[in-house]
Amino acid sequence: MKKYNDLIVREDGLLKIKIGIVYFDFDRSYIRPDAAAELDKVVQLMQEYPNMIIKIESHTDSRGKDSYNLKLSDRRAKLTREYIIGEGIDAGRIESALGYGETRLKNDCVNGRKCDDKEHDLNRRSEFIILQL
Repeated sequence: MKKYNDLIVREDGLLKIKIGIVYFDFDRSYIRPDAAAELDKVVQLMQEYPNMIIKIESHTDSRGKDSYNLKLSDRRAKLTREYIIGEGIDAGRIESALGYGETRLKNDCVNGRKCDDKEHDLNRRSEFIILQL
């Protein structure tokens, strides 16, 4: 029925919009063209479900200082929110856009552990949690 229904998944006990990874360049917070293509899927899904309310969580890898990564991820979350709003989604439908830095890593790439770029990429992400459908 809906083009993007398959993007709604249950993960870790939460409903999420599961799109491709919204990549950010190392130490950057601008929206890349490949990231915009993924964010457009969130916009389309929110247009298809006009009562949907989400929250955005952005994360970094463990490279860099913890405090800096927390600020960087927060800038990324807020920029992601601005992008979605700029595409016509009402700001009230995004409950929050917060950065968590490196506090919620997806793997063991913690400070001091040597990891390759692909491992670090898994941690540099944004997640879209559905609060209301």
